[in-house]
Amino acid sequence: MRTVLRSPFVAALIGGAVVAVALVVLDVGGGTTTTVVQQAPVGGVTTREASSSDRGLTAHDIYTRAAPGVVYVRSVLGSSQSSSPFGTDQGGGAATGTGFVIDGEGHILTNYHVVEGATSVSVGFDDQRIVPAKVLGTDPTNDLALLDVDPGGLKLVPLQLGDSRTAEVGDPVLAIGNPFGLDRTLTTGVVSALQRQITAPNGFAIQHVIQTDAPINPGNSGGPLLDAAGRVIGINSQIVTGGSGSNGNVGIGFAVPIDTAKKLLPELKRSGSVVHAYLGITGATIDGSLADLQLKVSRGVLVQTVESGGPADKAGLHGGTIDSQVNGEQIMLGGDVIQSFEGQTVGSMSDLSGDIAKHRPGDRVHLAILRGGASRQLAVTLGTAPRQAPGSTQTP
Repeated sequence: MRTVLRSPFVAALIGGAVVAVALVVLDVGGGTTTTVVQQAPVGGVTTREASSSDRGLTAHDIYTRAAPGVVYVRSVLGSSQSSSPFGTDQGGGAATGTGFVIDGEGHILTNYHVVEGATSVSVGFDDQRIVPAKVLGTDPTNDLALLDVDPGGLKLVPLQLGDSRTAEVGDPVLAIGNPFGLDRTLTTGVVSALQRQITAPNGFAIQHVIQTDAPINPGNSGGPLLDAAGRVIGINSQIVTGGSGSNGNVGIGFAVPIDTAKKLLPELKRSGSVVHAYLGITGATIDGSLADLQLKVSRGVLVQTVESGGPADKAGLHGGTIDSQVNGEQIMLGGDVIQSFEGQTVGSMSDLSGDIAKHRPGDRVHLAILRGGASRQLAVTLGTAPRQAPGSTQTP
């Protein structure tokens, strides 16, 4: 696996002290060593919506119930593919990761980067059966892929999909996956933080990400992050490493929220892809760290760049023109400040991305902006997001 330096935050331009770390995806497996994983019990600890029958589940209870629904995903990669910045060997060979069964029809959810560039995909079950899988749909913008296997003769054990909105910092969580090829390994931890933002394989920002200290490693990609009632609240996707060439876990991992996947599953099944609305900017969240810049506002999004010919550009939105440094980080000054979207206050880039995600390409929306100290209204017709972000990490 090749580590890469990537900031998990679109708004890291204004971040304070920044520690050099590497975000890597977790799709490299291999090896046949058997390991024994000591369980960390979660007995007696429940989430707010756990039913009475779920109360007091131990890690072993959850593992026994969920592990049969976790699969080993192996992708044979095309020799014509170039090296992926996410650690997958795209120059030929194979990539491995994890997935989990979501229904009795043979649908399996995993990460897009696990199957990216694959010429064929196979799935291994807990009874040692290995079957071919079809990539039914992909969404690189949220690092999601939906696989399909023939359910005939298979004992499919669908995992229960939970509600990632109910997760709170400190909640116990469990991860089941295939780190370094060690199939169906269980690790435990807690929700370390919420509303994180990571970079998708195509350069766009994934919103509302769950951070956990449950140890996940290369090969865990696409596997479930479970709550204390055994329900899936996230899809394990990336980790932070120390940035010194190591690709092992240092206690910071990220999971795409299951609510994102649940929202997109119908479109993945129906059309095989997801169409996202697109504004075409990069921006920085205005908060206390920008107080010295005297921007005349305490909240909003300071537009950094505007994609030439994109929806924002056509509507007349202006990006920054003055290169500056704030707390050692580059920031462009002089651009418009987005204050509201369709009448709703915009407090951050995450807010703006969430607002855009609620719309479809072709929707006409209204922005309230501040330019040169004067308030203005702009009408923007949202476009269709490209498969690859044109530049640095962007909001859709």
